[in-house]
Amino acid sequence: MSPLKKAARARRQITSALPVPDINTTPLIDVMLVLLVMLIITIPVQLHSVKLNLPIAPPSAPPPVPPEVVRIDIAPGDVVLWNGEAVPDDAALRQRMTAAGQQAVQPEVHVRPQPGAKYDRFAAVMTAAHQAGLGKLGVTGSEQFLDDSK
Repeated sequence: MSPLKKAARARRQITSALPVPDINTTPLIDVMLVLLVMLIITIPVQLHSVKLNLPIAPPSAPPPVPPEVVRIDIAPGDVVLWNGEAVPDDAALRQRMTAAGQQAVQPEVHVRPQPGAKYDRFAAVMTAAHQAGLGKLGVTGSEQFLDDSK
């Protein structure tokens, strides 16, 4: 055998023993086909619509009379104001709250503690309102306690 033929055969053996530098795209194509089939199956389900005859409610009219608002201010020194009028003691406050709670249409009660008012007094007023059965109860004026220094 000639030396050129021996060299060519040796080169073929070396190149056949080396790994092929191509990427195997078969798994990639398989995954893409599975995703395509899933997409084809799920699109018609998403586009399916169901026709329903739902009842149409008449437009609701606004309440004929705005609700009554009772403003309770808690001032420093344990002073409680009912719509700007000082309440002499806890018994009078409870009596007014019970009367408001027994009305057919309960008023909205806005409790507004002023800076310097004690928390104990605020808690007592909120407890009395709850015990009187007042359901529309809210705390207003809390923006005055925000820290504007930030």
